[in-house]
Amino acid sequence: MSEEAKKEKQVVIDEIKAKLEGAQSAVVIDYMGTTVAEADAMRKKLREADVDYSVYKNTLMKRAIAGTEFEKLGDVMQGPSAIAISKDDATAPARVLKEAITSYKKMEFKAGIVEGEFYDKDGIEQIASIPSRDELIAKFMGSIQSPIGKFVRTLAAIAEAKPADGAEAPAEEAAPAEAPAEAAPAEAPAEEAPAAEATPDAE
Repeated sequence: MSEEAKKEKQVVIDEIKAKLEGAQSAVVIDYMGTTVAEADAMRKKLREADVDYSVYKNTLMKRAIAGTEFEKLGDVMQGPSAIAISKDDATAPARVLKEAITSYKKMEFKAGIVEGEFYDKDGIEQIASIPSRDELIAKFMGSIQSPIGKFVRTLAAIAEAKPADGAEAPAEEAAPAEAPAEAAPAEAPAEEAPAAEATPDAE
């Protein structure tokens, strides 16, 4: 092999290593059967999810992952192989590829490494069913907002039930009628005049 060819291969190996550095996950698939149009549409969706999708020679991928946490993927790199890599959302490669596999009825998972753990074909199928981070956040926010929404609706109902400004307040209870004035005490009967002194009999 010429020195030029060796350099070209090393450039590809270094490129793969750079893509895998700091990656949250990498999924290997058998892409056989996809048309150019289907592959382009799938690549577009993967890019939108910040997933890098590339097709390399198996020998170069094996050399690039040797000695890394992705080394075990070399066991499934036989025949047509493509690799999808994500540095942000660990489940994105499996999830987006699963959509394409279901839609096209072509391709199949081989294996993957997700957050340092190796998953075979069946394991990656399960990873693909996990919602995206944004979906999980949306569901969480919805779950905590539900009680808040109920509380707000309750407050609104209470506010609507209050009398509108300016509405007459219910009349206060009538003040109790004044107690009838006590009858003035009857005047004490006049003291009896002292009996007239008896006139002494004239002697």
